Amino acid sequence: MSITLILLAIAPALAICGYIIHKDRFDKEPKWLLFLAFFFGVLSIFPAAIGSAIGSNFFQVSNNIINTALFTFLVVALSEEFAKFFFLRFILFKRKEFNEPLDGIVYAVMIGMGFASFENLLYVAEGGWDVALMRMITAVPAHAIFAVIMGYYVGLAKFDLTHKNELLNKGLLYPILLHGAYDFFLMQRNFPLLSLLALVGLWQSGKYVRYILKQSVENSTTNNDQLL
Repeated sequence: MSITLILLAIAPALAICGYIIHKDRFDKEPKWLLFLAFFFGVLSIFPAAIGSAIGSNFFQVSNNIINTALFTFLVVALSEEFAKFFFLRFILFKRKEFNEPLDGIVYAVMIGMGFASFENLLYVAEGGWDVALMRMITAVPAHAIFAVIMGYYVGLAKFDLTHKNELLNKGLLYPILLHGAYDFFLMQRNFPLLSLLALVGLWQSGKYVRYILKQSVENSTTNNDQLL
């Protein structure tokens, strides 16, 4: 694979990382911890792949729409999102640097983009330029959307002890549902036009993500202004 193709495979994820880091204007996260979160995303590919391999023994994409749904939600989405959630919840969540709700989004996106970069390299190595260009506007933004939603609820859970477990559950469940639905619409073979719903869902989810990101940044700005 050429250097140009490698750069094309990882550039979208790195651009999203840069955008999210720029949004975190106050009390920026240590660079080493951001790199570590990205590396956790790369690592999460491996348990996700193991989970998918095991799940594939029970469910697979087929002309049976139920089997396809079970595969996309319980095998692919659950394996991938839980792998990413694990590093966010059980390692980064406990760090003292995770000191405001917005940090949940920042760390989750770094993990998600680490995962997306590695996954993209694997797909682009096999599919070439066409796959790189297609995934630039579909799969990579999808992983970013799942990550922002995960990080939003995990970030809230860090500072809302009353609803901590409920928020953590949402931080895992909602990305699984969105990821599963996205993959299901693309992978099901029974109704070809349903694949368009993956793009519609991506667009609508993107609008929601822009809203919660705007709210999180404004809350971060307000809280930091009060400390000055």
